[in-house]
Amino acid sequence: MKQLLIILLAAASASTAIAQTKIADVAKFKSQTIDLGKVVQDEPVTATFEITNISKKPLVIEQAKPSCGCTIADYSKEPIAPGKTGFVKATYNAANAGSFVKTITVKFTGVDETQAITLTGEVLAPNKE
Repeated sequence: MKQLLIILLAAASASTAIAQTKIADVAKFKSQTIDLGKVVQDEPVTATFEITNISKKPLVIEQAKPSCGCTIADYSKEPIAPGKTGFVKATYNAANAGSFVKTITVKFTGVDETQAITLTGEVLAPNKE
């Protein structure tokens, strides 16, 4: 009897681990990378990442965390209804000229994994006339 209980508990634990929610089950990003092209140094630029809720439950963006202080992220605060879209807005303000790759890590409530979204482009020094 004791062995049967141990086997049932082990099976229940294994099925819980297998049934973890994945981002691909709840959200679809229109694009995971946005190329901002050529931007001018010290002039902020904003890109909006569109997210569609592909699950049957409301989807909540718990966090959108930029990789550095030069990028600010904002996101849909209200739950995203099934079939509807939400957003993550990323504003990048370049201090240095040159090419860049900046990431924002997105976390959804109830989903263990995170999703990295990326801004790319090239920063040009301001035209001094």
